[in-house]
Amino acid sequence: MKIGNLLKRQNIDWLLFFSALPILGAGLVTMNSFVGDSSLFDKQIIWIAVSLSVFFILSFIDFRFLRRTEVIIFIFIFLCALLFLLFILGVTVRGSQSWFQFGSVAFQPSDLAKLVTILILAKYFTRRHIEIARLRHILLSGFYALVIFALILLQPDFGSAIIIFIIWLGMVLVSGISKKHLLAVFFIGVACFGALWSFGFQDYQKQRIISFIHPLADIRGSGYNAYQSTIAVGSGELYGKGVGYGTQSRLKFLPEYETDFIFAAFAEEWGFYGSLILFFLFGMVIYRILANALRGATNFEILYGIGLSIYFMSHFVINVGMNIGLLPVTGLVMPFMSYGGSHLLAEFAGLGILMGMRRYRRTTHKDNMKNEFVGV
Repeated sequence: MKIGNLLKRQNIDWLLFFSALPILGAGLVTMNSFVGDSSLFDKQIIWIAVSLSVFFILSFIDFRFLRRTEVIIFIFIFLCALLFLLFILGVTVRGSQSWFQFGSVAFQPSDLAKLVTILILAKYFTRRHIEIARLRHILLSGFYALVIFALILLQPDFGSAIIIFIIWLGMVLVSGISKKHLLAVFFIGVACFGALWSFGFQDYQKQRIISFIHPLADIRGSGYNAYQSTIAVGSGELYGKGVGYGTQSRLKFLPEYETDFIFAAFAEEWGFYGSLILFFLFGMVIYRILANALRGATNFEILYGIGLSIYFMSHFVINVGMNIGLLPVTGLVMPFMSYGGSHLLAEFAGLGILMGMRRYRRTTHKDNMKNEFVGV
């Protein structure tokens, strides 16, 4: 009885939780396939345990304090200082100065930055969503996202910067941007891309985009990873080759199969039907995030949940897209599956905050509360 009361007080969305667990398991199996000895497998077990602990701890917290402007401003300034500190104390990995190193443990603040961006925009649009037709609100919200975007892009971390932009764009669209302003955003985006191509992108980033447009132009160079990942996905066919029999990853043809290309390694071993199950589980996670968002107590909780769903969807779509050759290789990980502690902590922290908000959610239908939200 005591355990049951404890679980009830936690108010966890167990359908969401148990949809995420098999995805974690799929990542572990793909890393190790129960053969050989994978040090990443052992480390990932520890990161999963830590991340799940963070998830449950945050589910006990009342996050209504995040509605306060001074709290959000402090979080924003702290994050910007943390990202700026990377240029002084950060270590460089694969050409990107994106990590703090603490002994054998590395932490990537850009994962935390995505959650902070969601919180900032949720706070900003809580009162201003009815005034989104005014251009200044788009520009001011864009300024907050742009500061974070620029600090991440300069590391350079092109993939995470793209996620920041997608989160901002998605939340602006949800808040009700006009078609005229949406068109203006599109042209501004094109102009920014042109400027980034001329002055911002590193040579390896340009090569990734070129290899996306012409994937077979340099399969021994910049297009090698994308080419090998498409081979791995295709060779899985309907039923897959079986756990431990994925030749592309096991014979080292497919690089980074524990991180960036873990979906390709999974699809090779589990096939089309296994991938469908994986897609269903991710779909269930996102569906439950949105379902909880729509029961939010105020616009802040609703917008936070929607932003979190955009965060997971963009990571999932981009990672799968680059694994099957439909999108350029950006270095973005697959949520829950890829090796790494920073992204796991951010993902489960985001879900933990959502569970904390779930503790004081509304129980009536959103349509019945429309008039109440306007005054929040």
